[in-house]
Amino acid sequence: MSFHDLHRPGDPLLLPNAWDYGSAAALAAQGFAAIGTTSLGVAAVHGRPDAAGATRAETVELAQQMSGLDVMVTVDIEGGFSDDPAQVSDLVASLAALGVAGVNLEDGRPDGTLRPMTLQQEIIEAALGHGVFVNARTDTCWLKTGDTLERVRAYGHADGVFVPGLGDPGEIAEVVAATPLPLNVLYQPGGPSLARLAEAGVARVSTGSLLYRASLQGALAAVLAVQGRPSPPVPSYADVTALLPRS
Repeated sequence: MSFHDLHRPGDPLLLPNAWDYGSAAALAAQGFAAIGTTSLGVAAVHGRPDAAGATRAETVELAQQMSGLDVMVTVDIEGGFSDDPAQVSDLVASLAALGVAGVNLEDGRPDGTLRPMTLQQEIIEAALGHGVFVNARTDTCWLKTGDTLERVRAYGHADGVFVPGLGDPGEIAEVVAATPLPLNVLYQPGGPSLARLAEAGVARVSTGSLLYRASLQGALAAVLAVQGRPSPPVPSYADVTALLPRS
């Protein structure tokens, strides 16, 4: 079965996201069909800011390490680590040579804006043609800017679309109806269940940074318990990014 075949609307692929070799190996041992990487986790492990194009080498290194695992791997390459389509093409080609099955390519920028749509279309086009599943992520909901349906339709030449922050089942169904591509959403604790997301037509559910953030909570809970102190909550994305260098 190919990675593309795992994307079944109504029977979504649950994609856990790893941040280093150990977490990837632990997830692979649980029998998941595919594993993704999380840019926040990779950035935090290396003391870099997330979504700032600062972890290209570290991302490729992790992909190379994960290629030795008996599991399909898809890699979060942020915005491609470049605004030059040729450089993005070269990056995806190098990941394909490692056996990577997919990449996640976003249009959000560190300043809270979206990459110009025509440029993002060119970058998606550049990422195609390497035998890798190109998941076109739009951050309209995440950044609360832009038109989600317009972006989703504009990225129709990709292999799949990803709209993190999309959680209302009615809105999800609207996006599903707007594109023939498999829709990926981000699992949100307290949000719709996996079964409810399946009913809405979702084809892939990612955990994003959740597992990394939960691991931080677990580590803090363990050491605070030694002192008899209560466990902290799972830190939010903003909590973790606030700990990271800004450049």
